[in-house]
Amino acid sequence: MTIQPEGEALRKAVQWISEKLLADPGGKSTLLIEAACMKFNLSPADAEFLYRNLKTN
Repeated sequence: MTIQPEGEALRKAVQWISEKLLADPGGKSTLLIEAACMKFNLSPADAEFLYRNLKTN
């Protein structure tokens, strides 16, 4: 399944989180999602998208 979010900031956030998880597979996805929300200035709806689709631990 391929995740294709709308919005440039959200796409960059997904890419950033994915790269971080590839570099450190044991990393906490919830912490990365929180960091991405701040880094890319995401809306609450964007944050919810990330939690629904990327949260692994």
